[in-house]
Amino acid sequence: MNHTVPYTPASYVAEPTGLTRRMRTAVLWQCVRFAILNIKMLRLMARSHH
Repeated sequence: MNHTVPYTPASYVAEPTGLTRRMRTAVLWQCVRFAILNIKMLRLMARSHH
C-alpha cells in the first residue's frame, strides 16, 4: 500500500530566491509593474467600450 506521509519538506511553500526578494522590495521595479498593469487595464476597458 502507498501511504502518504504528512508534513514532508515537499509539502511546504518554496522559499523565494534572493532575486525574487530583491525584486519584490525594489521601488523602481514596483513602479514599472504598476504602470504595466494599469496600461493593460486601460486597454481592456477601451476594448469593452467599443
